[in-house]
Amino acid sequence: MRKIFFSLISFLFLLAVSAQEKIDLAVINKIKEEGTKNSKVMDIAFHLTDVNGPRLSASPGLLKASNWAKDEMTKWGLVNANLEAWGEFGKGWELEKNYVAMTAPYYKPLIAFPKTWTKGTKGLKSADILLVKAKDSVELESYRGKFKGKIVLLYRNDTLKQSFKADASRYTDEELERMAKAPAQQRQRTTVLTGRRMPQIVNIIRDMAAQEGAVAVLSTSPRGHDGTIFVQGGGTYDAKSPENFPDIMLAIEDYMTLCRLADAGYPVKLDMDVKTAFQTKDTKGYNVIAEIKGTDPQLKDEVVMLGAHLDSWQSATGATDNAAGSAVMMEVMRILKTLGIQPRRTIRIALWTGEEQGLLGSKGYVKNHFGDPATMQMKPEHEKFSSYFNIDNGTGKVRGIYLQGNDKVKDIFQQWLAPFNDMGAKTVTISNTGGTDHQSFDAVGLPGFQFIQDPIEYDTRTHHSNMDSYDHLIAEDLKQISVIVASFVYNAAMRDEKLPRKELRSTAGN
Repeated sequence: MRKIFFSLISFLFLLAVSAQEKIDLAVINKIKEEGTKNSKVMDIAFHLTDVNGPRLSASPGLLKASNWAKDEMTKWGLVNANLEAWGEFGKGWELEKNYVAMTAPYYKPLIAFPKTWTKGTKGLKSADILLVKAKDSVELESYRGKFKGKIVLLYRNDTLKQSFKADASRYTDEELERMAKAPAQQRQRTTVLTGRRMPQIVNIIRDMAAQEGAVAVLSTSPRGHDGTIFVQGGGTYDAKSPENFPDIMLAIEDYMTLCRLADAGYPVKLDMDVKTAFQTKDTKGYNVIAEIKGTDPQLKDEVVMLGAHLDSWQSATGATDNAAGSAVMMEVMRILKTLGIQPRRTIRIALWTGEEQGLLGSKGYVKNHFGDPATMQMKPEHEKFSSYFNIDNGTGKVRGIYLQGNDKVKDIFQQWLAPFNDMGAKTVTISNTGGTDHQSFDAVGLPGFQFIQDPIEYDTRTHHSNMDSYDHLIAEDLKQISVIVASFVYNAAMRDEKLPRKELRSTAGN
């Protein structure tokens, strides 16, 4: 009887909200059917990861993935599919070979990846380790003249801290309830961090190593463990800048082995052969854009956008960050096109690039089309914009949506989520999540939103690491995300009015 009672309540609630928001449950059910029983999201993800490889910004891998996505969406019947330049990026970089092994006091292959935009080391046999034990620039002076031909290792005495928590987790009901009850946040200026600041002594060591002819510097991150390496950039990618000095990131377990041996006086030697390639022929950045054109004579020039960033880092195939989001958004467009949806507004997908370097692709697109957040001078397209929906928090299923401080859409989104409450998605929070491309739209007063996703292994194992592979994707979660995003996009495209906006600030930062 309880099940019947709650089913009746849910049914009556859906009827009520449908009357308010004109939710077409027949179409929503078709979206669910297509997105769960005929899903292609994992096949799309397979092509973006295993088939394509890494997708570092401006790299040949990213260009290959961008062209594949454009061509695939054209096959589905989307229009105006193209690679649209968003502005100047810099030089491309590609890893061609990577071999690092300890050869003395015994042989051991090492888990290692070079940081991006660093030059190679060429083939090197039995190179000596130079262990640097210095706390400041004064102590470093005793090492001057000792770097030539050496592989530089900065001494650490860390103790690996075992984790007693599972890598993967889902939000609990209590955590979601706290999100839903969170108070409104003060508007803050967006600051994008592209990496932690390195200690000054490390920069000095790298400069000394380069000046004196060292082979490479070795690095590690205590954040990693069990062979997982969190590795990102190794310096500037500006087209006119010199190639960055080789900086090789090791797994913490391998790094500490070398430290202990060298510190105990055992001669440590490494074989190292790292080959990289740079591209400077085309230094612009490009987003992938495609559309389903609107059909309503009055609304067809208005736009609903959805997107995810396509670029990744170099040590894996960027599955959870963010082939997952890109595959979902492509799947959304496939679902809508397969069902023959005739949206009143134009639905436009964007697969962004340069996200990992600071949301560059979406920022450039917004500036080119809608307005400049620095001056708050808006363009005509700003008025024709309805909303933007983003996915960029891994493989975890949608549990709700962040309002980005826009309480005017709270009731609307609660209604839109109602058909998916039984799939675990019902939380609407006034809070914001940072560091994703929705912020580029919010910066010029446009409704931009990121969905709440279960964290799974995102921060503990896959984000920017060598473990970010296809195997860490959860098919059922990606299917669930696809049908929810498709429903949100459809609802936004069919409303009589655009989604309400927050008050537009007059000048940047106010």
